[in-house]
Amino acid sequence: MAAEKCIALIAHDQKKDDMVDFARLHRQTLSQYQIFATGTTGGRVLEACPELEVIRLKSGPLGGDQQIGALIATGEIDMLIFFIDPLTSMPHDVDVKALMRLATVYDIPMALNRATAERLVDFSAAAGKAANDSPDPANANHADGGT
Repeated sequence: MAAEKCIALIAHDQKKDDMVDFARLHRQTLSQYQIFATGTTGGRVLEACPELEVIRLKSGPLGGDQQIGALIATGEIDMLIFFIDPLTSMPHDVDVKALMRLATVYDIPMALNRATAERLVDFSAAAGKAANDSPDPANANHADGGT
């Protein structure tokens, strides 16, 4: 059995409502993942979608971004969705940049805005459906009558 896929969800303060709307809209796809989220973002997502399995880490400025970075570095995160607010100065901007660098270094899919996140989860859902719909070669009938 394959290991459970994990996704990280993070949203800056001005983008938390957008993340909650995104989670509501994509709750079926997100339910196929173990979700790690920074503190407040995780709490807001859980409040809106209590059926989702969300592990809340520390708030981003208090080390949550670094915790997610460590999970990326150890291969435990398969996708990062981080709704950033490019118009607001962040005191922990270096942590945000380090997290994006780790996602790039470890080559995991990363969305920094809603439009990209929509495409990533749509692709993920389509890929999962295709994998479930493809025939199992061990059970396929062979034209030559063999097993």
